[in-house]
Amino acid sequence: MDQKVLKRLVESISKSVNSFKKSEIECLIRIFHNVVGRGDVKLANVGLDRNTFRVILHSIFGMTDDVLMNRVFFAFDKDNDNYINVKEWVKGLSVFLRGTFEEKLKFCFEVYYFNGDGYISRERIYDMLKNSLHQQSPGEETDEGIRELVDIALKKMDYDNDGRISFADFEKAVKEDRLLLEVFGPCLPDAKSCLDFEALAFQHILTSSF
Repeated sequence: MDQKVLKRLVESISKSVNSFKKSEIECLIRIFHNVVGRGDVKLANVGLDRNTFRVILHSIFGMTDDVLMNRVFFAFDKDNDNYINVKEWVKGLSVFLRGTFEEKLKFCFEVYYFNGDGYISRERIYDMLKNSLHQQSPGEETDEGIRELVDIALKKMDYDNDGRISFADFEKAVKEDRLLLEVFGPCLPDAKSCLDFEALAFQHILTSSF
């Protein structure tokens, strides 16, 4: 790996990511480089495709919900080019591993709304709850029961009663009850997975700084 390219990337990313030290950013870049496995291409121009990223979410962070894993991919992929580049990788992991409550709140909302209009619709809530409940107990949930859950969710979170959940609705509901942060399915890694990943990722941190 070209050390000059690496150093420039660390410097560039560190300007927009405050939750990691530069030595930690370097470790995450190296992991990215190893996963992508294309040493003949400039590091800034390669990326993780959706399937590779899903394997990481499943094997390292214990995620199993296919729909939500896809949505997490798109939440990482800020430029919507269907690849997670190295900067998106580090920035996404900063929210995953050390994000503030506000950062995680915005991330979860971004995962949950699908159609790009900035709202979580009744239909999307139904689909997410049906998928999430099916993952937990296949075949035991009826459509009627899921629709009742949708009604409960909207009653609790739709403050302006327009039949959908805006970010303002979501933010207010989650601030009142933090257990609602991942109400429509797990899209953040649990604490143990984060600690395990950090222990593995940062075990060889260099003592020298840039």
